[in-house]
Amino acid sequence: MPSSSEPAAKMQKEASARLRELPSVDEILGRRAIAGLVETAGRGLVTEAVRSVLAELRARLKGNADEPALSVDDIEARAVTEVRAMLAPSLRRVINATGVILHTNLGRAPLSAAAIEQVSEVVGRYSNLEYDIASGERGKRDVHTARMLAELAGAESAIVVNNNAAAVFLVLNTLAKGAEVIVSRGELIEIGDGFRIPDIMSESGAVLREVGTTNRTRIRDYERAINERTKLLLRVHPSNFRMAGFTEKPSLEELVALGRRAQLPVFEDLGSGCLADLAPSGVAEPLVRDSCRAGVSVVSFSGDKLLGGPQAGIIAGGKDMVERIRRNPMFRALRVDKLTIAALGATLQSYRRGALDEIPSLRMIRTPAEEIGRRAEDFAQRLRPALPRDATVEVRAGFSVIGGGSTPDQQLPTHVVSITSRHHSASTLEERLRKPAAGAPVIARIAEDRLVLDLRTVLPDEEAELASSVAAALV
Repeated sequence: MPSSSEPAAKMQKEASARLRELPSVDEILGRRAIAGLVETAGRGLVTEAVRSVLAELRARLKGNADEPALSVDDIEARAVTEVRAMLAPSLRRVINATGVILHTNLGRAPLSAAAIEQVSEVVGRYSNLEYDIASGERGKRDVHTARMLAELAGAESAIVVNNNAAAVFLVLNTLAKGAEVIVSRGELIEIGDGFRIPDIMSESGAVLREVGTTNRTRIRDYERAINERTKLLLRVHPSNFRMAGFTEKPSLEELVALGRRAQLPVFEDLGSGCLADLAPSGVAEPLVRDSCRAGVSVVSFSGDKLLGGPQAGIIAGGKDMVERIRRNPMFRALRVDKLTIAALGATLQSYRRGALDEIPSLRMIRTPAEEIGRRAEDFAQRLRPALPRDATVEVRAGFSVIGGGSTPDQQLPTHVVSITSRHHSASTLEERLRKPAAGAPVIARIAEDRLVLDLRTVLPDEEAELASSVAAALV
């Protein structure tokens, strides 16, 4: 009678035999397709990929006696796929069909054609980044954007750092390091990914002095908190949330007047960076120019939110104040490179010319719902013949949002393309679009068990590709 250990020994023997049948690394490297990749990708990277594929197969064969063996051709194909995956860039273009215009996870504001052209022109060659062509001497990189920023913001001067959190840090570190900064308790916001205003203030060396309550702060609360250690009055625009109901806060003019009486600068962090009046499109955000006109000493805001440009933090205000901030040694650590300057400069030129629709995010915000509806109807009409019989496509009324920590309670009326299938669930369709066999991933959303596409955030030249991806997902 066989012992209980005999079946296990037999399985181990079979697994060992199958492992011995696996080809060697050198054998796979000698295959035609792999040899061709060695020429273009380099032997080291291809060897790493082959070893990875073989190691995975060994682990699977050891752990499962029923694991089917692969032919040498199959292993070669897997190695080719692995090499291509290793060579593919991690950062990829996606089609944003969510209707969220400034989608933080999808890179916020897409750049204008003019900005892309300017970046391509400048970064592929040498440039006068810090060279004064007129004098033949060293210049400053600030000059390429400072004048336009100051003009558009209604300020005397402006500088640029790598994002608005850096701008806030730099202003606080320069004007209030080791001293108190008075701020309303209701403005101590979290700006995203766990970064909070109090934390930034602490790292800057400034001492937080909270006044008022979460929902109500009065000008006398600021006034009573001023002492010999106070160096700055801070106002933070709550661009990523809204409070309603029993609320109160002093006007910016009141705060500026208090700063003048107490001989203290007033710093406003606007966050969203609205340079153009978007009220006709239903977007009520404070304008940078209005803050400067009200007399704030310095204001900061983002470049890649409502401004519609590259990631940047902009500091604008009085000439002496901005120059003082610029002289901070941390400015060099936080300054921007030529790519940002090129893209920002081109974006600002569109503002100067009044050509707001050249800036994709502003064009999306300003597009009427009726125009989106016409695009959606045309898209659905072109899509229907390519769909299987079990799929239905409808155009419905809906809402887009601006996103990016801006205008949290404001929605833009839109029309969405709603898709259902008896063969695939909405979550399956969403995943298929997000992980296509070929082409750019499509990021959509689900509502009421339907796949929803909002063309407000789909660029016109992406519609044909989107239609093909949807048809493929529904098969």
